[in-house]
Amino acid sequence: MKIVKHRLFWPAAALVTLLIINTIANPNFARVTLQDGQLYGNPINILRESAPLMLVALGMTLVIATRGIDLSVGAIMAVSGAVALTILDASENPGGLGSVAVAVVVAVLVGLVLGVWNGFLVSVLGIQPIIATLVLMLAGRGVALLITGGFITTVNSAPYKFIATGYLVVLPVAFFIWVAAVVIVSVLERRTALGMLTEAVGINPEASRLAGVRSRGIIWTAYIASGVLAGIAGVIFASNTMAADANSAGYLIELYAILAVVLGGTSLMGGKFSIAGTVIGVMTVQALNSAILFLGVPPAQAPVFFAAVVIIVVLLQSPRVHSYGRSVGQLLGVGVKPTREDKKEVAA
Repeated sequence: MKIVKHRLFWPAAALVTLLIINTIANPNFARVTLQDGQLYGNPINILRESAPLMLVALGMTLVIATRGIDLSVGAIMAVSGAVALTILDASENPGGLGSVAVAVVVAVLVGLVLGVWNGFLVSVLGIQPIIATLVLMLAGRGVALLITGGFITTVNSAPYKFIATGYLVVLPVAFFIWVAAVVIVSVLERRTALGMLTEAVGINPEASRLAGVRSRGIIWTAYIASGVLAGIAGVIFASNTMAADANSAGYLIELYAILAVVLGGTSLMGGKFSIAGTVIGVMTVQALNSAILFLGVPPAQAPVFFAAVVIIVVLLQSPRVHSYGRSVGQLLGVGVKPTREDKKEVAA
């Protein structure tokens, strides 16, 4: 069937399967209620809590598409959150809309500057992406600690807290923020030549340069976008906790972002990428995290449970597993006949 061959079929199938299993295990998992004109329930929590990871994964998708990697996104989140709450803490009116606007803008600009730094190291100086971003990954949390003076800065500001916990119409504000980010990135990458140029750089940077593509600028732009999106994610994370904790903000989120991007079908080898696939991958990771808490898995066993489910999801999406399955089905006299591509995959 044509739909089975679509690149998003198996990531979407894995997500739907995970949601069905969770719902069967506990019917309350999918229950949504309407109170005071606002929707509540586990699915709504997934949409709201996925905002930081979604933003970071979007930026990571663009970076990976250029055959790079950004390990500093968690540190950028910590720095931007620390900047935002420090500005509010020093403000005479932390609850004022003007103070909140200044704090958010400055925090995002800091993320932009850090993204420019990463892009400079990778595209201009030619440093390996994993090393270039590892520098900021290690130093960024130290910078966040310097900003907060080594303490956990807490602030009482209703407008700032509204960013992560407030509602717009019937859905959380954080949900609309990441939807807007997805739409903007999708339009820029799929409705302009930028996406094609990004894929060209990721497939073969040298060939694209010889063809007249400004690969340095494309790569630099990807890291800038990653920094900006991580900065926004840091603002949302700090808004949710109303505390600037340099050690916990964005902890390991870079690894979850890479996992979500890969689950969505984007190759770590660069080139072809899928924004829709990244959205599905983030939803899968967030649904799994939520299920672990909702199903009462003990904290000590949670990492093992998470790893086991991820392995199953990856196997469900593996083209080689699909090829072997079709071949076995053919031998047993059931299923469809393996295509030429399937035979090549099995032979490889």
